[in-house]
Amino acid sequence: MTAEASSEEPDEPATAVPSTRHAATASSSARPPVMNDVARRAGVSHQTVSRVLNAPSSVRPPTRARVEAAIAELGYRRNLAARSLVTRRSHTLGVVAFDTDLHGPSSTLWAVERGAREAGFSVTIASVPSGASPAVRACLDRLVEQSVEGVVLVAPLDEAPAALGALPPGLPVVITAGQRVEGVGRASVDQVAGARLVVEHLLEAGHRTVHHVGGPRAWDEAVGRRSGWEQALRSAGRPVPEVLAGDWTPASGHARALDLDLDGRGSTGPVTAVFAANDHMALGVLRALRERGLRVPEDVSVVGFDDVPEAAYFAPPLTTVRQDFDALGLAGVRLLLEQLRTGVPGGRVVVPARLVVRASTAAPGR
Repeated sequence: MTAEASSEEPDEPATAVPSTRHAATASSSARPPVMNDVARRAGVSHQTVSRVLNAPSSVRPPTRARVEAAIAELGYRRNLAARSLVTRRSHTLGVVAFDTDLHGPSSTLWAVERGAREAGFSVTIASVPSGASPAVRACLDRLVEQSVEGVVLVAPLDEAPAALGALPPGLPVVITAGQRVEGVGRASVDQVAGARLVVEHLLEAGHRTVHHVGGPRAWDEAVGRRSGWEQALRSAGRPVPEVLAGDWTPASGHARALDLDLDGRGSTGPVTAVFAANDHMALGVLRALRERGLRVPEDVSVVGFDDVPEAAYFAPPLTTVRQDFDALGLAGVRLLLEQLRTGVPGGRVVVPARLVVRASTAAPGR
């Protein structure tokens, strides 16, 4: 096996490292640096530079460091257009992302971008202003025109997956949020299990039932959390209160909590525990309860979902369900790369959810 074919190559003699004077002369010329310039500067072969750019983990750290230093010193940039002409591959993944500043989708998007970059791919992002199928289809068409090698869908709305039928046959697709689609790879957080953890925690603390401020019905995540909440209550033989639907915002959580029948004139009894479908709505719930003269957790326990960075600093610190969005995005990229490698569509990864208990929950006090 030659040194170039090995994944653990020896330090290569190649040509001697040019002097600083020569490097300065090369960098000051009109011609932009090419891969051979980097190889000469680092004292390695052209193939080693290529491996550092495309599969850095296959190159020994000292050699990789020399090459990366040479790249930085020379200001080398890959000519992706020329590379595509040679390989007939764009080395680009497309991402359809819902246009939102919500913590989950935005965190997943960043993880997808990082995973693609580490695998040697660039990313083209098409933002969807709404989850309607025509909007998603327009984004997919735009990505196809740019010859992406595969698509990751980070648009967790019911209508978004319906647009996938417009894609060219054989183009790899993975969903990282949203409904399951037959024959399409999917990475997801276990929303149902996460919601069950919330209810079980509150019932074990002594609460008779748990009220729910749900997310929008068009979101698969909201449906999963509602399903887990209801399943856990029914399994325990507890009353299932009416769901109060919000829109993920603190304002909607605040408004829905003001609607709660806190004295329990209905069949479910007094409200002692509220599960909000995300942390932002839980923040609104906390404020509404305070405005109504109730203490958290002494009078009412409150739980959110997502574990946003601010959750630990709510007043009181919020008990919530942590979703590993980094693992979710990276799993989506791995599924897509596996499909590119094998040509076999499908595959599924389920990322577990974890309950994080803080000071917003306690035994019922009234």
